[in-house]
Amino acid sequence: AIYILLVLFLGAFVAGFILLVMGAMNFDFSNSEIPPGVNQPVKLRIIHVFLISRAVVGKILENIGICSQVSFVRYMQDRKFQGVDPKLFIEDLWFEKVPVRIYQPKVPSACQRRGVLFFHGGGWIFGSLETHEKLCRFIARESESVVVAVGYRLAPEHKYPAAYEDCLSATIHFMKNIEHYGVDPARVIVCGDSAGGNLAAAVSQTLVGRSDLPKLRAQILIYPGLQALDFNLPSYQQNRGVPLLFRERAAFYVLQYLDGNASNLEEVLEGSHISIDIKLNYRKWVSPDNIPEKFKVRGYKPHVLLDSTTEVYETVKRFCEPNLCPLLAEDAVVQQLPETFILTCEYDVLRDDGLLYKKRLEDNGVRVTWYHLEDGFHGIINMFNGVWLSFSSGK
Repeated sequence: AIYILLVLFLGAFVAGFILLVMGAMNFDFSNSEIPPGVNQPVKLRIIHVFLISRAVVGKILENIGICSQVSFVRYMQDRKFQGVDPKLFIEDLWFEKVPVRIYQPKVPSACQRRGVLFFHGGGWIFGSLETHEKLCRFIARESESVVVAVGYRLAPEHKYPAAYEDCLSATIHFMKNIEHYGVDPARVIVCGDSAGGNLAAAVSQTLVGRSDLPKLRAQILIYPGLQALDFNLPSYQQNRGVPLLFRERAAFYVLQYLDGNASNLEEVLEGSHISIDIKLNYRKWVSPDNIPEKFKVRGYKPHVLLDSTTEVYETVKRFCEPNLCPLLAEDAVVQQLPETFILTCEYDVLRDDGLLYKKRLEDNGVRVTWYHLEDGFHGIINMFNGVWLSFSSGK
């Protein structure tokens, strides 16, 4: 009884301390919005509060010199222990210098299995083999596939193109040694959520030019971020304050991935980081005009094109590289891409990235399966199987 009282006291003390600090640091929940269309909004709000609280504790620890905020958040994310899975062989290996975790079904198969390279989300800053462990196990069990989760290097310690290079290296290594895993070389898939979807798309584009490797069977892009030219597309305006990914945070993440410096955040958000000439050049691919009208009815206002200074453009000009922003790849590359599955969520700032890529693929003759979660929000896939903070749409 004394132990329980002590735990409750400490919990109350910590909670009160966090709320006090949040008040002192002017944390404002009014800039967040959970639209009426979101299913189970109370659950989403609880998760949002928990994530903010974790970030606040990390900031406190950083301010008193114990550890960085990023390190603390990563540490807390990785405190997940799934235990043994009776249906899977799970093994941690290294592909070249990249850590991977392989999930193989224990049930014998009469033929070679499909292989899935999985790249986790987390804004290129967060996420790990641990954060997506439950999801990778689920995919391996339910589809009876060999799943290879890739633990790529994270920003800002490792800037672009480190994450992309790790995912590409792990994929090539797997395809060159595919016989060791009982995988059909004609049925290899790249898959990822959010930043992982970005990496999957970039890897898929790179591999179309490799004649020494089997062709990818498909790419699965789960609410991917695919461009950094326009943060004023309809979905960025409509969902700017919807958890779990705010518009400002999306721009911050891609800047951290690019060069570990978010000093040009305001220019990126207002659209004055890329010159008008370059924007017009890519407007055939990155434009609200390519978004179906039904997605513009909820609070969208056309944005005036702004020009960029040479100084700002020089710091972010790599945003025009397809390995960073796959939506900007040339048609000659897009035409060779494999069959594609794209998942978008209505209440997600990255929704229109997926819609624009869907149109590009279809315009270039690539077969696309598109699934849209009308009540979905960014990050919902990782909440498909929680104890009580789970969302049926995620499953």
